[in-house]
Amino acid sequence: MVTDEDRELLEAALEVQKNAHCPFSAYPVGSAVRTQDGTIVRGCNVESASFSLTCCAERVAVFSAVSAGHRRIYSCAIVTIEDRPAPPCGACRQVLWEFGGDVRLVLGNTNGAVRVAQLKDLLPDGFSAEQLDRCTTNTD
Repeated sequence: MVTDEDRELLEAALEVQKNAHCPFSAYPVGSAVRTQDGTIVRGCNVESASFSLTCCAERVAVFSAVSAGHRRIYSCAIVTIEDRPAPPCGACRQVLWEFGGDVRLVLGNTNGAVRVAQLKDLLPDGFSAEQLDRCTTNTD
């Protein structure tokens, strides 16, 4: 079920999608995350001619939130131009997991289609800093 908060997050993602810098893929993506205190932070994909340096919208939104002092993400909206709203890539799933765990994902497109998912369904048994803590404290 799509909530009013979901719609607000989708609108923010749709708006920032207009700022996407995607001269190579022509695939504009907008994302917005809601932080622990309810702040909405936006991000769009930014491509580089050196393709490995390109950064997805979801990671831009999370990194912008972290840069602004937020440490916890509760939900994320992603807007693409696909007919079926697209989920985040694997790298973005990992970053979202680290800063929010099982966040609510609101996936939309520019035609108004919406799909809601939980991150755990797309990234079962996600890797977190908790696993690193166990590795670095294990002296066996």
